[in-house]
Amino acid sequence: MTSALGISPTIQGSAVSEKEDTYAHSPLVLSLSTLVLGPTTGPGPSHDETHRKLKSRHIQLIGIGGTIGTALYVQIGRGLMQGGPASLFIAFTFWCTVILAVNACVAEMVTYLPISSPFIRFAGRYVDDAFGVAAGWNFFLFQAALVPFEVVACNLVINYWTSSIHVGIIIVIILTIYASVNLFAVKWYGESEFWMALGKVVLILGLMAFTFVTMVGGNPKRDPYGFRYWKDPGPFAEHIKTGDLGRFLGFLACLIQASFTIAGPDYVAMAAGEAVKPRVTMPRAFNAVFYRLTFFFVLGSLCVGIVVPHTDPTLKDALSTGKPGAAASPYVIAMNRLDISVLPHIVNALVLTAAFSAGNSYVFCASRSLYGLALEGKAPRVLTKCTKQGVPVYCVLVVLVIGLLSFLQVSNSAAVVLSWFVSLVTASQLINYSVISFTFLAWRNALAAQNIPLESLPYTSRLGKWGGYYALTLTLVMAFVGGYTVFLPGKWDVPTFLFSYMIICVFPVLFVGWKVLKRSNLRRPEEVDLLTNKAEVDAYEREYVSPIPRNVVSKYWDKLVG
Repeated sequence: MTSALGISPTIQGSAVSEKEDTYAHSPLVLSLSTLVLGPTTGPGPSHDETHRKLKSRHIQLIGIGGTIGTALYVQIGRGLMQGGPASLFIAFTFWCTVILAVNACVAEMVTYLPISSPFIRFAGRYVDDAFGVAAGWNFFLFQAALVPFEVVACNLVINYWTSSIHVGIIIVIILTIYASVNLFAVKWYGESEFWMALGKVVLILGLMAFTFVTMVGGNPKRDPYGFRYWKDPGPFAEHIKTGDLGRFLGFLACLIQASFTIAGPDYVAMAAGEAVKPRVTMPRAFNAVFYRLTFFFVLGSLCVGIVVPHTDPTLKDALSTGKPGAAASPYVIAMNRLDISVLPHIVNALVLTAAFSAGNSYVFCASRSLYGLALEGKAPRVLTKCTKQGVPVYCVLVVLVIGLLSFLQVSNSAAVVLSWFVSLVTASQLINYSVISFTFLAWRNALAAQNIPLESLPYTSRLGKWGGYYALTLTLVMAFVGGYTVFLPGKWDVPTFLFSYMIICVFPVLFVGWKVLKRSNLRRPEEVDLLTNKAEVDAYEREYVSPIPRNVVSKYWDKLVG
C-alpha cells in the first residue's frame, strides 16, 4: 500500500494485544524505552531519559499545533497584501511540494530509527559530527526564536481589543503559562497540546465554512461576492516595483511567506523518541502531513484571498504599523467588512489561542533539540538533567529565557518586531530543511554502500534521491533569496539584513569551528553507523503490550483517535 506522500509503508511486527500493561511498570521499560548512546564523560546521564508516552493522536496533533499558529491566521495577510490572492495561492501550492519532499526524506530515516532529536543526530552520524553540531544549534535557535515570535504575535492579536494593557504584563503571563505546561510530565504536555490543536482544526474548518457560506451570499449584506476580489483589485499585486517586475516580486514575497508559514515534518519527527510503538505511530503521523498541507495551507491561502482584498487599509494598518484596534487576522477583517457582530471577537480569541498553542509547541521542540545536543556532548552535559517524569528541565528553562526576547516590543512596534523574527525564523527553517535533505542523500548512499536493501526498511520514499535533490536545491535557494529586498536601491536596513542572513553565516562558522576543534571527518558511506540504537527500538517494538482500556468508552476512543 502506498500513502499519499509517495511513501510506501512496510510496517514491521510489534506484538500488540489487549493484555494487562504489566510491561509498562517493569524494569525493562527503562532500558527499552530509552535509547542508549554509549559511554560519555562528565556529569549527567549518558542515555536518553525521555519516556515513550506519546500516542499517535498526540504526535499528529503536536504536528498540527506546531504548524498552525499566527503564520496561518495573521502573518499570511502580509503575503496577500504584497502579492495578491493568485500569487498567494500559487506560491503556497508550489511550496507544499517542497515540504512533501522533505517529509518523504525525514519519514524514511526516522521510522527506521525513531530516537530523540532524530534528524539532528542523523546529520552527525551520517554526514559529519560538525554538520550535526551546526544542524542541532540551527534547529534549536530556529525553534527558540519562534517562542518570542508567538508571544509578540499574541500581543498583536490582543491589540484588536485594547492597547491599554502594558505589553510587559502580557509577556510575563504567557511565558509563565508556557513554563507551567512544559515542566509537567510529557503526557500532560501531550494532552494539553492535543486539545489545543484540536481547537485549531475546528477553527480552520469553521473559517473555511465561513468563506464558502459568505461568498455565496450567506452574510448580513446578502452580498454573494464570490471571487470579486480576484477581479477588483485583481489577482496579482505589484510589490516594490510596477508592471510585470512588480507582480513577480509580489509572487516572490508570497513564496517567502510560504517558506515561513508551511512546516510539518520536523515537528512530527521531534516526537519520535517519546512515541509509543514508534514504527506504528510515526508512519501515521508522517502520512497525515500530506492532508495537513493540502487542507490547512493550500485551501487556507485560497480562502484568505477570497474574503478580503489585498488593498484593504485595515490589513495594512495592522501588519505594517501595528496600529491599535486594527484586526490583524484577514478573517476578522472580513467579518467586520460584512457587518458581522460578535463573531469577530470569538474568532480573534481563537486565533489568540492558536498563537499561544504554537508557542507552546515551540518550547517543547526547542527544549528537546537542545536535550539531544547535550546527550551527544555538543551542549553542556548539565542540560541532560531530567525530572522523575522525564522532562529535560534545564533545557526547558533555557528556552524560556530566550523567550524573554519578546520584550523587544516594549520599545518597538509589535509589527516591526514580528517582521524581524519572521526573517530570522525563515532563514533558519530553510537551512533546517536543507540539512534534512542533504542528510537523506548521505543516508541513501550509506544504504547502498552497505548493501542494505530498501525493501527491508519500515518505510521507503518513492521519490527516492530525486526528492532529496529537489528539496535541497529549492530550500537553499530560498534561504538566500529571503532578505533580497535589503539589496534594492533605497531599501537597505541593518536589522532586516542581520535577521535575514545572520543564521546563514552562523551555520558555517559552527561547522568549521567544530571541525577545527574536534578534527572531525566527513563520513564515508561504507563507514556510516546505521545500527546503533536499532536493537533497542526493535526490542521495544517486540515486547510492547498494549494496556487494557479502562472502559468501553475508552476502548472506542482509543481506536478512533489513537
